[in-house]
Amino acid sequence: GSFQDAGVIQRAYDLNFPLHVVPASCAQCPAWSAFSVSSPAVVLEAVKQASPGGRAEDRPDALLVRLYEAHGSTVGAWLHTSFPVQEAMLCDLLEQPTAQGRLPLEPQGVRLSFTPFRVLSVLLVLRQ
Repeated sequence: GSFQDAGVIQRAYDLNFPLHVVPASCAQCPAWSAFSVSSPAVVLEAVKQASPGGRAEDRPDALLVRLYEAHGSTVGAWLHTSFPVQEAMLCDLLEQPTAQGRLPLEPQGVRLSFTPFRVLSVLLVLRQ
């Protein structure tokens, strides 16, 4: 089959960036994930805190998330986070807000549209 059907990209990430086990504070802790993406064609490549002096508009209350489409397809995907997001906006690769501006927040998360191999940066402003 194709590399998409075989899950080659996910397996490469699993090999190069293995999960590290961290002891839980309780035996019955609920499962938790900071971020998830609804499409296997979209890879969440980086998450960083927007720090003072950084490019992401000097927002210490914000996270910058960088994603890309890896299958060479046009696809829509939901970015979901467990963090309390107040505002989401698209940024360019220099982490400056783009003309498209704010993205609507929905219960499923933030809806993103990708063309083949497109990179998107999303600034997530967190509620205090």
